[in-house]
Amino acid sequence: MRVVIQRVKQASVTINSAVHAKIEQGLLVLVGIHKDDVFNDVVYIADKIVSLRIFSGPDNKMNMDIAASQGSLLVVSQFTLYANTAGGNRPDFIQAAPAEKAQKLYFSFLDRLKRGQVPVASGIFGANMQVSLVNDGPVTIIIDSR
Repeated sequence: MRVVIQRVKQASVTINSAVHAKIEQGLLVLVGIHKDDVFNDVVYIADKIVSLRIFSGPDNKMNMDIAASQGSLLVVSQFTLYANTAGGNRPDFIQAAPAEKAQKLYFSFLDRLKRGQVPVASGIFGANMQVSLVNDGPVTIIIDSR
């Protein structure tokens, strides 16, 4: 499982010209599911995200996690995180999980995140989405469960 996390001042997902989900301060989480991923990958990544101390505290140092900063999560599925561009100019997605498996693990990931103290919004799995954000910092972190 691979995620790209961006600390944001605000972020939104638009589907069919309508805003589907939006957050103010928090994290935009782009999620790719690998063909070999299992539930343990979901647990590892979800727990890591909510534990990351990447928000500034009163001392202006990154010492606070998302709950302490009173932030929210916006989670968006993105199979293209497993693009392979080594063989030419057109990427292949052979390493990405098939849709049925990816959807099951994606929903497990959302469920795991929703158990915590942080509000969670999401896009729609498999939809064509337009994602807007104001990156804060900028702070962008990539985490891979492998």
